[in-house]
Amino acid sequence: MFSTAFLDLPPLQGASGTVTLPGSKSISNRVLLLSALCQGTTVVHDLLDSDDTRVMLAALRQLGCGVDVQGTTVTITGLGGQLKHHDAIEFFMGNAGTAMRPLTAALAVLGGDFTLKGVPRMHERPIGDLVDALRLLGCSIDYLGNDGFPPLHIGQPSLKVDAPIQVRGDVSSQFLTALLMALPLAAKTHDIVIDVVGELISKPYIDITLNLLARYGIAVKRDGWQRFTIPQGCSYQSPGTIHVEADASSASYFIALGAIAEGEGIRIQGVGADSIQGDIRFMDAAAQMGAKITSGPNWLEINQGAWPLKGITLDCNHIPDAAMTLAVMALYADGPTTLRNIASWRVKETDRIVAMATECRKLGASVEEGPDWITVHPLPKDGWKAASIHTYDDHRVAMCFSLAAFNADKVTVRIEDPKCVAKTFPDYFEALFSVAHANTQDIPVICIDGPTASGKGTLASRVAQALGYHYLDSGALYRVTAYAALKAGLSLEANDEARIADLARTLPVRFEGDTVWLGSEDVSDAIRTEQAGMNASKVSVLPAVRTALVALQHSFQRLPGLLADGRDMGTVIFPNAPLKVFLTASAAQRAERRHKQLISKGISTTLDSLRADLEARDARDSSRSVAPLKAAQDAYQLDNSSLSIEASVDQVLTWWQAKQPF
Repeated sequence: MFSTAFLDLPPLQGASGTVTLPGSKSISNRVLLLSALCQGTTVVHDLLDSDDTRVMLAALRQLGCGVDVQGTTVTITGLGGQLKHHDAIEFFMGNAGTAMRPLTAALAVLGGDFTLKGVPRMHERPIGDLVDALRLLGCSIDYLGNDGFPPLHIGQPSLKVDAPIQVRGDVSSQFLTALLMALPLAAKTHDIVIDVVGELISKPYIDITLNLLARYGIAVKRDGWQRFTIPQGCSYQSPGTIHVEADASSASYFIALGAIAEGEGIRIQGVGADSIQGDIRFMDAAAQMGAKITSGPNWLEINQGAWPLKGITLDCNHIPDAAMTLAVMALYADGPTTLRNIASWRVKETDRIVAMATECRKLGASVEEGPDWITVHPLPKDGWKAASIHTYDDHRVAMCFSLAAFNADKVTVRIEDPKCVAKTFPDYFEALFSVAHANTQDIPVICIDGPTASGKGTLASRVAQALGYHYLDSGALYRVTAYAALKAGLSLEANDEARIADLARTLPVRFEGDTVWLGSEDVSDAIRTEQAGMNASKVSVLPAVRTALVALQHSFQRLPGLLADGRDMGTVIFPNAPLKVFLTASAAQRAERRHKQLISKGISTTLDSLRADLEARDARDSSRSVAPLKAAQDAYQLDNSSLSIEASVDQVLTWWQAKQPF
């Protein structure tokens, strides 16, 4: 998962391949709570691992449920409708509406001494209609801040179930879902009737709830969308095992990707047209705009069809979350697109109507908005603007606007706070980059070259981490090549040059901070010995090996970008890199750094000998006939003799930021 302050998406050209989606958030949190209310054990397969599900799992542990997490399989030992702990408990619900609303209802019916709170935005998300309905039932709920909003305190109820309970349906379907999931706890002697006041929005989400309740033994009677009856004497029954469908809302981004990006199409694994999730109907809207979609059991395939896409007018009440993706697809259409009946956008993780309008305008689009609608006009070629997209701590805003990187004008799109996608799809950007492709020259590279012991490796890995870029330690490649050759039984002499070169071309090496991996083997320590350095020198003089490693180094230029360090990155390997830094430090300072490193490893040496060795190596490296050590003509010079690593990182990031169009 990207944890950087921002993520710059270079111009993306096309996409093809297969994406396996994570589990549905809506299904995951419903299943967790229903499993907790059952007697016995339920094994949940393919559970979404995200911020919202972690919030729910933490709450269930606090209540005394057994929770055993093994990857995406979670075993829940339920409460049987009875609380095990009666002490005061405070729950932190983050910004997880699918956890906050149903848990509030369940705890209010069970009764106790509970406090539920969340992040500041959660305290701005309305819950008053649910609280009003629960108070009609006799539940004890008090507001600890503003009336109608969390945080809440829940006490002991005096339940009365002989009259219908009314709840508004036009703000959030989660209020009705919460009641439907919690009220079987109270239906011991009477049927419980829930009447919906006003039009029920997001009906497909209620379908998910009813479908899952049936799986857990609760057969709710539905009269249209206005009255729901929970039968007397019903009780939760564990299904034993249950599988969570992949998230249909998350599928919307890749359905859209297949519609707007050139390529051989996108295959989505984990969800199909027969999904119980209402957001799967996004595929119908995408097809109206021109996408070619085929489906089978648990899969979808999407290809570009009509181009440009077709502008549409659509009532989106049935796909409120997925409809956000249509607003970005509208930028690629042949006319305006109007999305109606989306008032619920205003009470989500942020006011999504305002957010989508504001960020589309940053890209250059003309947008109109109203209380429950938005109209987005398409962007012509030469109309796109590079933009830094504010994401409002809203995962769906971040994922939607990543699609804007597929634009006709080859402008860069910055996604601020990319880690917000962890709410539902922690690996979203990794999944996007696994199928998206760009022209190589559009993938940014930052080169940091410099002499031995200048600290370029530490600096480069830190800058790579700050930007979310891949990292290449070119010097280590020769050490790893020698290590792999010896492990394969080869000599490091000219007679094995061709075989070493063949090995080097497909070397499965990757760099993660200070760790160097050869396949699944951590070779960090093995390649940093004096002998490993001598072995690297032997293979570095073999022309075929050098040629093979140049090709390998070029292969590291992958989305979203690359940070490469070495002695010839900016002069030979990536001469067109947009930022080159030549890092220097005095021989005395470098000797002192190396001395500290060696002493910490128990290796005896002296400062004078280290300094002499470094000066001799500088002379050799600078006078090499092939790729000598020197600064590229357009490189920034950075002497870090008296700078901290933090100051050096800040300087490189400042130079990089100055080259961005935002």
